[in-house]
Amino acid sequence: MGDARRAFLAGERPDDICIYLREDGIADPEELADLGERTADGVVLVLPGAEGRQAFESATGLDPMSFAGSAMDTEGTVHRDLTGGDCPEGDGDDHGARFIFAFAEEQNPEVGGQYAEGDVVHAYAACDCGTTYSEKWVAEADAS
Repeated sequence: MGDARRAFLAGERPDDICIYLREDGIADPEELADLGERTADGVVLVLPGAEGRQAFESATGLDPMSFAGSAMDTEGTVHRDLTGGDCPEGDGDDHGARFIFAFAEEQNPEVGGQYAEGDVVHAYAACDCGTTYSEKWVAEADAS
């Protein structure tokens, strides 16, 4: 795992956006890999907030905050390395995560719950079957 993604997952980059794009949905994965981190089946980009939101919209055709708003209605499991997920509608060939949009929110004891425990990673995924889902968790200092 690259340093940028590791720092993001540890909550050290709260102003950044993390995007995972599966290779078969990208026109030129090699070009994106130059900007981010190549994974087994896609590319992960960690970019400054506005740039990250624009990159997500360019790659997916979706407004990132609208996507997040709709995905938060369904709880699912997003892999902690932000390179996949487990669709709540099922598993198998029709249920792979096509892309993920994530951001981190700094610890806020006044809010309570997870936010009192530490920085919180918010992750939103889109499945091949059309389902969108989300998960959030407390960032871990030793993310890997």
